[in-house]
Amino acid sequence: MAFIPRQEPFTCENCGYAVEPLKRGSCRSHCSKCLYSKHVDNDPGDRLSDCHGLMRPEGIDQDGKKGFVIIHKCEKCGVSKRNKAAPDDELHGFSN
Repeated sequence: MAFIPRQEPFTCENCGYAVEPLKRGSCRSHCSKCLYSKHVDNDPGDRLSDCHGLMRPEGIDQDGKKGFVIIHKCEKCGVSKRNKAAPDDELHGFSN
């Protein structure tokens, strides 16, 4: 599994927020306002998923190396994925 970096702006399909790419660091894979993502990848950045369901944020975990990690679950197919939180993500008020 090779990571394919993607720095693309997008409009969140859950809340409509215009999400901009990160200026520094990793690639953004979710909305910084509502934390929803979209199931577009099988492997990070490949855009090969046929599902395209919305990925609901189900929890926040803390990883010793990555910092905060958002746990997403696809509302369409049920797959769960972990995504590193970005510095500007609105994590406050999110409860597991």
